[in-house]
Amino acid sequence: MKNLLGSSVKDLENVALDYGEAAFRGRQIHNWIYNYRNKKKNIDQIEVLPLDFRKKLKDDGFKVSELCVQERKLANDGTLKLLLSTIDNENIECVGIPTEKRLTACLSSQVGCPMDCKFCATGKEGLKRSLKTSEILDQILFIENEMNRKVTNIVFMGMGEPLLNIDALLLSVRSINEDFQISQRKITVSTVAVPKMISRLSVKSFQFLGKCQFTLAISLHASNQKIRETIIPSAKNYEIKNIIEDCKKFVKDTGRRVSFEYLMLRGVNDNLEHAYELSNLLKGFQCHVNLIQYNKIEEVEFKRTSLKNLQLFQSILVKNGIAVSSRKSRGLDKNAACGQLRQSAKHK
Repeated sequence: MKNLLGSSVKDLENVALDYGEAAFRGRQIHNWIYNYRNKKKNIDQIEVLPLDFRKKLKDDGFKVSELCVQERKLANDGTLKLLLSTIDNENIECVGIPTEKRLTACLSSQVGCPMDCKFCATGKEGLKRSLKTSEILDQILFIENEMNRKVTNIVFMGMGEPLLNIDALLLSVRSINEDFQISQRKITVSTVAVPKMISRLSVKSFQFLGKCQFTLAISLHASNQKIRETIIPSAKNYEIKNIIEDCKKFVKDTGRRVSFEYLMLRGVNDNLEHAYELSNLLKGFQCHVNLIQYNKIEEVEFKRTSLKNLQLFQSILVKNGIAVSSRKSRGLDKNAACGQLRQSAKHK
């Protein structure tokens, strides 16, 4: 199967030339694919192309989309969650998170996840497979088509561990930047942290992209190794102090500060002593902490910390010179936590 999604302008010009067409036909295909107002996903519906050219492309197996919508959930706050099915009958999730000025697409990089984080629904059934570049990018098209808006920001915070699908991830970042015309600075790659992969990410970014300007977000969720191991089993293979050292090297190599995601879990990692411990861990380091309100899932007994406690925790970090912000969970009334929609679909 030949998927055109993710192909550069030059790639598509070459496709046109291979069929004896002028190079501008390739540019027409490119403009058609990445125009968010265009809701047609079939090759034979690219009306700007000659009919016989469309037929040849279709007959030779060229496609734009391999996914289809299985379920839609629109929350009261406007957050849209899509359950998409693949050609091999697997399910993935993506989310469109709108504000007045931006539309953020939360993308999946794998079907399932091998990391088995205890607060996340995605890893409950393990990893099925990694997504192809075209499957990652197609999620953006579905969000744009469903919400009738251009996506402005990208976060790889959906299903899967992006650094375990690093080549497809970086090819997607290239296309998001060059084809979707979204700046790398508006792209965030979130990882639980995999040994040796943070340094590999910076090296490969320069190889694939020529630069590394996206934001690396580490799902830290703990101020010490003991707590981290209780909620993230894979942490046993990667000491928290080594994660910080690798992140410091990433900052030095790329010039980009690292963001640390910290999910506030009542009675687990939200004590004020943890705030002081986290401050000491990150002190003197070009980074940012994002405190997140927990989005409860049925399979897990974790509870959300109080807003008052979150604010106290945040104030301690600020007093200790740590850049910090807090993020409210979106789509709470529509199972917006990662993996929930896929799980509910399986149990129907």
